Amino acid sequence: MSENILEVQHLKQYFKVRNGWKLLDLKAVDDVSFTIKHGQTLGLVGESGCGKTTVGRTLLHLYEPTDGKIIFDGEEVTSKNITAMRKKMQMVFQDPYSSLNPRMTVEDIIGEPLDVHKLYSTRAERRDKILSLMETVGLNAEHATRYAHEFSGGQRQRIGIARALAVDPKFIVCDEPVSALDVSIQAQVINMFEELQERLGVAYLFIAHDLLVVQHISDRIAVMYLGKLVEVADADELCNEPVHPYTQSLLSAVPIPDPKITKARQRIVLEGDVPSPLHMPTGCPFRTRCKYATEQCAQVCPELTDRGNGHFVACHNR
Repeated sequence: MSENILEVQHLKQYFKVRNGWKLLDLKAVDDVSFTIKHGQTLGLVGESGCGKTTVGRTLLHLYEPTDGKIIFDGEEVTSKNITAMRKKMQMVFQDPYSSLNPRMTVEDIIGEPLDVHKLYSTRAERRDKILSLMETVGLNAEHATRYAHEFSGGQRQRIGIARALAVDPKFIVCDEPVSALDVSIQAQVINMFEELQERLGVAYLFIAHDLLVVQHISDRIAVMYLGKLVEVADADELCNEPVHPYTQSLLSAVPIPDPKITKARQRIVLEGDVPSPLHMPTGCPFRTRCKYATEQCAQVCPELTDRGNGHFVACHNR
């Protein structure tokens, strides 16, 4: 058995966008490759619009991939076998307010995956499974007959997590699962994700903006910019010794609750705006905002290369 639960090879996701009379390719995800080991977490970070959520949705074929391979547990994921694969691959969505059906009770929301995949033989067994899942994520049995609007944001996200766990998956895409929650609730949900991983051995792709949250929960971190991965490394190494200029800029913006350290730090402010994915710059996508950019950067897009100890960087000059 492979040590990797998921292998993504040269994944591309292009959307057709009309610009006047022309149909242009919007390159949301462009040649992305990474692996996730059994029972581990890969954190995926980057600014809004860089393609993080599109990666997660494409892995589960919520979007049909334009190109590339997705190999899950030794088997390639295709449109033909994705229905069977979804028993092993699930997703927790970003917005706990819009991802739950307002016309369904909590019992029916959590029980829907059980119905789809026929994972029970009697109604009593179905209800027992649902109540067990609710207990796992910290919800009370009396919540089963309530509707989504009767819950807080943190409780709704717990319902979404219980729904994802219903089919006993091996891998979960967590699409910014705490960004819509209060800070105190964020900590509870993050701790719950860690406890579930320890107990069930589930692997995560954890998509987020907050680098401190990602460092806390992830084994490895991948940094994404304009549809491409620019740096991948172990969580602590990437946060302590970033190599790519974009990663350095992201980390310099992370607030640290120590006034002395904050005063001594130098904020790396990027100049210019993010280019449009409809009109990508030639060569390196980051070169228009990079102080190290050279003529080579304008001509050749750098590939992710191993700088040692599994630390991959896509940069000509760093």
